[in-house]
Amino acid sequence: MSLFISSLNSGSNGNCYYVGNEQEAILVDVGISCRQAETRLQRLGLSIRTVKAIFISHEHTDHISGLSQLAGKYQIPVFITAQTLKNSRLPLHTFPIQAFGSNESIDVGNLRITAFPKHHDAADPHSFLIAHQDTKVGVFTDIGTACPDVVHHFSQCHAAFLETNYDEDLLEHGRYPYFLKQRIRGGKGHLSNQQALALFRTHKPAFMSHLLLSHLSKDNNNPFLVRDLFLPHLNSTELIVASRSGETPVFRINAE
Repeated sequence: MSLFISSLNSGSNGNCYYVGNEQEAILVDVGISCRQAETRLQRLGLSIRTVKAIFISHEHTDHISGLSQLAGKYQIPVFITAQTLKNSRLPLHTFPIQAFGSNESIDVGNLRITAFPKHHDAADPHSFLIAHQDTKVGVFTDIGTACPDVVHHFSQCHAAFLETNYDEDLLEHGRYPYFLKQRIRGGKGHLSNQQALALFRTHKPAFMSHLLLSHLSKDNNNPFLVRDLFLPHLNSTELIVASRSGETPVFRINAE
């Protein structure tokens, strides 16, 4: 069975990812405004009314800044861990809240969402694997290292949103202060182009049809640079670089 996916925005200025089947969908994070989310879904021919749940990976602003407005307006249930909610400063009682735990699977209609912990400098950060029968899509962003949990779930994916946050040379010689460079590359920050490529080359399943490179840094990366890095290693996988300022097309993902 098919899954339909799109990045509505990806980067430190806001993150929001759409995954759904023909009847229902979820969003992973809402770091863009309600109006931006509505407009981008409409341009893609997708309805916000099909979004039956929102899953929050962690409490950083670029992942939750538009959550209250969007979830409140449409009364969409928000799945969030207790520690993430505590540290998010989100207004309570304005939209439905559901807690989830590590390695828990949650059914939203015919979608099954599995949450698993990741290495990031947040209270209780999680990534997600979304399945519709045999078709699986993973959201792997804001990860400081490709830990065993990431490897295990990545190796099951027919498509993946994979963080390629920074180029190591651009970060090293860029304008960021030393403490921020250390935060980014210190194991609980972000994944570099080279680290992401190593994960892809070593653990990509033969059936992975689409790879969406995500959460690129404005200052420490370049879409053409990272695309050129991955191109020689794709084989049959289609490569997309997710934009920091707009939506990608909708991609249809099949297990066949």
